[in-house]
Amino acid sequence: MAWGKKKSGRKEPTFGLGAALSDLRLTADDRVPGGGDDRPKKAPKQAPKRESSDGGGEKPRKSRTSSKARSSGGFGKGIKRLFYWGAVLGLWAAIAIVGVVIYVGAHLPPIQSLEIPKRPPTIQIVGMDGTVLATRGEQAGANVSLKDLPPYLPKAFIAIEDRRFYSHYGVDPIGIARAAATNLMHRGVSQGGSTLTQQLAKNLFLTQDRTMARKLQEVELAFWLERKHSKAEILELYLNRVYFGSGAYGVEAAAQKYFGKPAKNVTVAEAAMLAGLVKSPSRLAPNRNPEGAEARAKVVLAAMQDAEFITAAQAKGATGAPQYNVKPVGAGTVNYVADWIGEVLDDLVGQVDESIIVETTIDPKLQSVAEAAIIDELAAKSVKFNVTQGALVAMTPDGSVRAMVGGRNYSDSQFNRAVTAKRQPGSSFKPFVYLTAIEAGLTPETIRQDAPIDIKGWKPENYTHEYFGSVTLTQALAMSLNTVAVRLGLEVGPQNVVRTAHRLGIASKLEANASIALGTSEVSMTELVGAYAPFANGGLGVSPHVVNRIRTVEGKKKTLYTRPAETASQVIDARAVAAMNTMMQQTILSGSAKKAELPGWFAAGKTGTSQDFRDAWFIGYTSQLVTGVWLGNDDNSPTKKATGGGLPVEIWSRFMKTAHQGLQPQPVPGLAPSNSFSNNPIGQALSSLLPGSSAPPPSAPPERGYVPSAPVYNGYRPQPPAPTQTNYPAARQQPQQNVRPEAASGLDGWLTERLFGR
Repeated sequence: MAWGKKKSGRKEPTFGLGAALSDLRLTADDRVPGGGDDRPKKAPKQAPKRESSDGGGEKPRKSRTSSKARSSGGFGKGIKRLFYWGAVLGLWAAIAIVGVVIYVGAHLPPIQSLEIPKRPPTIQIVGMDGTVLATRGEQAGANVSLKDLPPYLPKAFIAIEDRRFYSHYGVDPIGIARAAATNLMHRGVSQGGSTLTQQLAKNLFLTQDRTMARKLQEVELAFWLERKHSKAEILELYLNRVYFGSGAYGVEAAAQKYFGKPAKNVTVAEAAMLAGLVKSPSRLAPNRNPEGAEARAKVVLAAMQDAEFITAAQAKGATGAPQYNVKPVGAGTVNYVADWIGEVLDDLVGQVDESIIVETTIDPKLQSVAEAAIIDELAAKSVKFNVTQGALVAMTPDGSVRAMVGGRNYSDSQFNRAVTAKRQPGSSFKPFVYLTAIEAGLTPETIRQDAPIDIKGWKPENYTHEYFGSVTLTQALAMSLNTVAVRLGLEVGPQNVVRTAHRLGIASKLEANASIALGTSEVSMTELVGAYAPFANGGLGVSPHVVNRIRTVEGKKKTLYTRPAETASQVIDARAVAAMNTMMQQTILSGSAKKAELPGWFAAGKTGTSQDFRDAWFIGYTSQLVTGVWLGNDDNSPTKKATGGGLPVEIWSRFMKTAHQGLQPQPVPGLAPSNSFSNNPIGQALSSLLPGSSAPPPSAPPERGYVPSAPVYNGYRPQPPAPTQTNYPAARQQPQQNVRPEAASGLDGWLTERLFGR
């Protein structure tokens, strides 16, 4: 190759970046239109291309017809989807409902046990003549049929409780919807949707719990009742089982409870009131809330008129001048007796699971007399003496309670002051002190001093603050001299006085101290009256009682309890009884109870007034009745000098006069008449004690359990003579003057003084 020659076209290979870009060149197509403007340009609009006749070119645009067709197809698809899911949900809902029904049914009693249950047990308390005195428990009247009721009575319930009763099958969907709408508008429960059938199902088989489970059970049982019973049977069952308040179940019991008449005799206004009670028996009871009951009755009358069950004239007459003869709620004092029976019933027959009748010793006539005596006297004089309460117990000498008043108004206070209350008996406790002294060897003519006494700083005084010096025990008891009673109590021993009181029937705890002679330990009226009974029956101990027999009512009637025949034990010697009766007779003839009047009858007793005049007592007796009266205040506040010889004696006299009407007078044991002293009761009492008298042989020794507080006289216990036509007038003596009594010279002196006043 020559050096001077021109270079050839051969290219030498290159390497690196430069070699890689050496062949890279930009063309016009690679440049952005518009020169150096980097912003993007909008594409120019192009006219739509039309479809060529030979089928070439762009695809054709969809037509409106095809869009509508596609839209129609989507709507149909949605309907199908909706139907599908609706069917699915409906199926699951049906499964859920079946499951709930099965669950609720599984918790119901077995179908074979779904019989109409028995009525709730009723305790009917009757008097000794068979008269119904009171009813306890859930009071259920006799079943009444629809045909025996006035037509407006069942219609009143349909009008206010279930207007569509005859058109539904146990459950009323329309009624439920209407009640729901009403409650929603009033923002509360103002109307119920339960039918009469549902209410019956609830009353018969279910509780009153407000739960969904109980409501579902109610619905299921309503369907069962509608399938098993006719509409008439369901309505009749409803009327005989629905609750009307105050323990009354059924229209018969409610009519008797509130109006004192059978259901067949109720008026339109009374029928409306009974129908209105179902909504709220306790709140709308007419004997507790007469205004509310009457307002509800007007609503029922309007509903009856709207349903065309009564005419406008009937509705106007019943609304304008309604006649509601509503009985007072338990105001009768016999309810105190019923409560007392309720307290002892469990001990006699145990749990009561069927209706029973309790036959009592109560005399309804005497009960009414006792109630009137307490209420009338307190109404007239309670303000004057500041006395708000009173009680009375009357029993026969064998302890059978004939009348009991535990307070002036049972509806105001159910506290039984005759049984439950414990009060200080005051001087009415003194007979136990004097009996202890008689049993210790003293006589009614024994002399003791009435003078001031000081016992370790305690200085008991007489009521009149007067002292009479030497007095006989008879005079001291008749005049209720406190100092003599305290001296006697200390002489015989307070412990012996307590034993004597317990032996005669006092069950309360007694404090054996010097003040026991003045009745400072509290006792109940019933036990105090019962402890006086041995003085009236010749010395036999008694147990106050009111129940004679208890028997069932329904089915095979049977006797559950009969009071056993008791052999009474001798708790006081007959001669001590005669002495005590002689002494306590003077309380009425010339002592603190001389206002007591019982013409023609031998009577004895003792007054009592506790400290600061807080209690006023009088316990008096004849051969027929032993009756005690107490007056005071429940808060133990002092009265305005109410004493035992005042109001209590007046109430006792009023009651005893009526109680002894038509009875043949008989002497108290130990005061039997004799030929020698036929016109003087004290002479009659002493005839068996006089020398040379033909006294019967001594009685048998006291029975086991008789623990005398001191040596006693064992002698014959005189029996009351058979009734004759002879009247034994009660001798009256002039009241004792406040002069110092002269000491009598033995038995002859005492007899002469009593017979001839010297």
